[in-house]
Amino acid sequence: MAKPVSNFRCTECGWTTLKWAGRCGECQQWGTVVETAEKTGISRSVAPSVVSGTGVARPITHVDTTAVAHWPTGINEFDRVLGGGIVPGSVILLSGEPGVGKSTLLLEVASKAAVAKSRVLYVSAEESVAQVRLRAERTGALQPELFIAAETDLATILGQIDAVKPDLVIIDSVQTVSSSLNDGQAGQPGQVREVASTLIRLAKDRNLPVLLVGHVTKDGTIAGPRLLEHLVDVVCQFEGDRHTALRFVRALKNRFGSTDEVGCFEMTGDGISEVADPSGLFLSRGTAAVSGTCVTVAMEGRRALPVEVQALVIDTAMPNPRRVTNGVDGSRVAMLLAVLEKRAGYPLSKKDVYVSTVGGVRLVEPAADLAIAIAVASALKDEPIAHNVVAFGEISLAGEIRPVSAAKQRAAEAARMGFSTRIDASSSTVQTAVNRALGTGISRRDAELDDAFR
Repeated sequence: MAKPVSNFRCTECGWTTLKWAGRCGECQQWGTVVETAEKTGISRSVAPSVVSGTGVARPITHVDTTAVAHWPTGINEFDRVLGGGIVPGSVILLSGEPGVGKSTLLLEVASKAAVAKSRVLYVSAEESVAQVRLRAERTGALQPELFIAAETDLATILGQIDAVKPDLVIIDSVQTVSSSLNDGQAGQPGQVREVASTLIRLAKDRNLPVLLVGHVTKDGTIAGPRLLEHLVDVVCQFEGDRHTALRFVRALKNRFGSTDEVGCFEMTGDGISEVADPSGLFLSRGTAAVSGTCVTVAMEGRRALPVEVQALVIDTAMPNPRRVTNGVDGSRVAMLLAVLEKRAGYPLSKKDVYVSTVGGVRLVEPAADLAIAIAVASALKDEPIAHNVVAFGEISLAGEIRPVSAAKQRAAEAARMGFSTRIDASSSTVQTAVNRALGTGISRRDAELDDAFR
């Protein structure tokens, strides 16, 4: 028999090391590394167990899937992200920044499910029952089939599930629930893993869907061990800025559907409402022609959204001109300014340049390069672009315009919104594209005369 080997293991996350350490190298907890004895070698063996009943392997063509069909939540935008709705027995993790509206969205989901005569158990581990009731009154989510409990102990939550016998369970949040089987505090990796694994096992055994709320760290990732994302079936990210009402829900992982869909919501005084057609949210409402604006079509998942890019170019007396961006990548804008000056002959090295998007949306894809370049050129020459012009394309350092993905879908959405003139990779160079865009507008003098006439 092999000789027992001394090993050291972290009691919180299970990290192992050959020598003792005061701090765990994985979860960074102090005083959690203890010595354990483990047998190694070929002496360990596992005896096979007898498989019977429904556990016997069978051909995949004989598996019945009628019990795992999606049932809609009543919120079309959320169903779009989930792939059609909630699958019985699935575990869904919803994460997002504090105050973005996670609890409000799930309370709306619970209310819609209760209206459909499904019994829902909403467990709040962060707020009292009275606080949840006040939010439900404000959002109109008071339903007789919606049960609310304020618990932080896992065993008590399991007892509530046995007593209520719900069709849907919502836990807000998984980082604030603790188990007596683990010595760590709530939120530590060991506790999160224990709570999540217990709830996942409960969901699979009872065919009960469970929705979990997850906290995020400072860099935007889901707090707790990475194992949490691997255990659950669906991981959704709730994104949005506190200063704007628009919210996006996107799926980072989905075992029952695609991860390309994006759901759009708007925070209002009465709660959260879905935005079925967000195409006009990122366009200005002005009717007068203004220089320095150009519209592009961005892709949010499978959704094409027209976004207006605005630019302002002014003279500066400072030795180092300012480059201020909002909603676009600053380094990308600096590169486009260099391309415009070198390849198209626009003097920008001694100008202050400001570039921003409308509505607080952030453009991260290279397809917005052409619209940014056209907006900057329009602002520099003080010549407005026509309202029916849309531009999308990637600009290389050589001044060439490269085609982008989903070009047909972008063009179809632009045509639906009334943009009849499209500038894309068909204009081979950035200089040709900018000249074409400026030629579609009216001169500054004509615009002034038009305003005076009005």
